[in-house]
Amino acid sequence: MITQLVPFHFQYKPPLQLQGPLSGLPSQSAPNPFRQNCKHFTEIPTKCTFFCSSSPALRNQGLSDKASATRAASLPNMVKAIRVHELGGPEVSLSLSLSLSLYCYFCCKRMDVYALNESLFRWVVILDEQLLVLKWEDVEIGEPNEGEILVRNKAIGLNFIDVYFRKGVYKAAALPFTPGMEAVGVVTAVGPGLTDRKVGDLVAYAGTPMGSYAEEQILPANKVVPVPSSIDPAIAASVMLKGMTAQFLVRRCFKVEAGHIVLVHAAAGGVGSLLCQWANALGATVIGTVSTKEKAAQAKEDGAHHVIIYKEEDFVARVNEITSGNGVDVVYDSVGKDTFQGSLASLKLRGYMVSFGVSSGTPDPVPLSALAVKSLYLTRPSVMQYTATREELLETAGEVFANVASGVLRVRVNHAYPLSEAAQAHADLEGRKTSGSVVLIP
Repeated sequence: MITQLVPFHFQYKPPLQLQGPLSGLPSQSAPNPFRQNCKHFTEIPTKCTFFCSSSPALRNQGLSDKASATRAASLPNMVKAIRVHELGGPEVSLSLSLSLSLYCYFCCKRMDVYALNESLFRWVVILDEQLLVLKWEDVEIGEPNEGEILVRNKAIGLNFIDVYFRKGVYKAAALPFTPGMEAVGVVTAVGPGLTDRKVGDLVAYAGTPMGSYAEEQILPANKVVPVPSSIDPAIAASVMLKGMTAQFLVRRCFKVEAGHIVLVHAAAGGVGSLLCQWANALGATVIGTVSTKEKAAQAKEDGAHHVIIYKEEDFVARVNEITSGNGVDVVYDSVGKDTFQGSLASLKLRGYMVSFGVSSGTPDPVPLSALAVKSLYLTRPSVMQYTATREELLETAGEVFANVASGVLRVRVNHAYPLSEAAQAHADLEGRKTSGSVVLIP
């Protein structure tokens, strides 16, 4: 029994009875599950929300469907988007950490007692909407100004940088904000003065401005690139940011060549998978670290010559064994705190430590003396600085799309979530339950 879920206000309300089993409802908006009128809930309109576990939208605010439609129609140029009002998350339900839905019903005709039963109803009760950090909301969108285009998104890429902004590791300009830094969509309107973009163009963007977790968005025309007709929008959305990241890492940050030995952490992840393939194609020997045997098989398939399951063996010792004690030329480390010191230890003399992510947390400060031992190089690059000009953006994206089209890069879109379920996608990404690329579909 759960005895503390119902607010004090409910204790003296008339007892309510369920109308009947609620499981399997296909509707995205949930009717009030009780026979009585919603007048019993007016004192706490934002503290008790009932919704179907198949829908993350909290739309039952005591409005009839007709009233809701009337209100929506009165709002100009409204689209749905994910919004972050406070940092943290990404809680999607009381049982997010277990990835289970709670099944709830009133029992004993008492308003202060809930019973949970997995066999009864596919319903979730959230008593405080603030548990939802990633909220599915209506937002107003205007018309494109000079130099801008309006894009209707077809697929949105999910990246760990989205998690960093949601948690506050990276700072958004203001709250609330719409996360997301990668999408592919169709141009639906063009601002004044633009001649190189037209309605109907399929375009992609990655990086700034943030805000791709939306059905539609306005973008600077000079930030988008054309998507070849041979590439599916979901593939393009999943590879744009990760692919450009892999491009500058192996082609410019440290130029990988035949004979190099590279160490790739999270080798089965979105960027890691591409790094393994690209470095292999360039003639390097690739060592990858992963967390499971399943991910090890994928990394092998993606071109890693040696795969280390770091939960089963010390990757530093294994790298030392593979390289006969010499170490690797470069480490591509997106994990951060958990692997940073081991990455430094795995490098050869004058090796390159490329730290491009902190999925396990920010590493402790590194004294310069730690680098002096082997005259190591340390860099913390960002794709934004490597695509700062229009020419760099077109060149980087062009090489990525060319490698996808030629088969050098195989893009695995292993997971697709409705955009409205972005919170669950974030939870799975952080919990290392995903592999390859993840996309959100509006």
